[in-house]
Amino acid sequence: MIDRRQMMATLAAVAAGAPLVASRAQAQAVMSRITAYGFSFPGLKGGDIRLSDFAGKPLLVVNTASLCGFTPQYAGLQELWTRFRERGLMVIGVPSNDFGGQEPGGATDISQTAEQTYHVTFPITGKTNVKGPAAHPFYKWAATERPADLPSWNFHKYLVGRDGYIADAFSSRVEPTDTRVVTAISRALVS
Repeated sequence: MIDRRQMMATLAAVAAGAPLVASRAQAQAVMSRITAYGFSFPGLKGGDIRLSDFAGKPLLVVNTASLCGFTPQYAGLQELWTRFRERGLMVIGVPSNDFGGQEPGGATDISQTAEQTYHVTFPITGKTNVKGPAAHPFYKWAATERPADLPSWNFHKYLVGRDGYIADAFSSRVEPTDTRVVTAISRALVS
């Protein structure tokens, strides 16, 4: 594990022009210190959605798509948001075209599906890559935190606890209102 002095010495060496050589374990140790609250997403309608604005609150981060068989899960996500937002839950939809090209449109199309069709009122980000080398930094971080729980399709759900670390993950096949999701959120709200 890298301690603070070692990290400062490494940063000083890099600033002085020394090459940075770190083992995978060292890199993962540094990455694991970062929490979800260190990331932000561009908002669907402009501005940024800074996860730090929700520090100390559980987050449900879900990659979404407008033309997917799981798109009706928007309704369940809205139900969770309505039920738990006063207790501190933040739901964030992250539209992605990574799986089956099922989010081909732009902001207007995404807004039409989420807000007009499913009456979503929780924040929606701009279209974002969630897998591969071009993945958004949040999803790269999540992959190091939970390598066995990577999104394999649209509507994969990461539940981030109050501490900023991933508390649970749910596949696309798990409905937002499933007892497992509701129980995990309830637990995250009291911890």
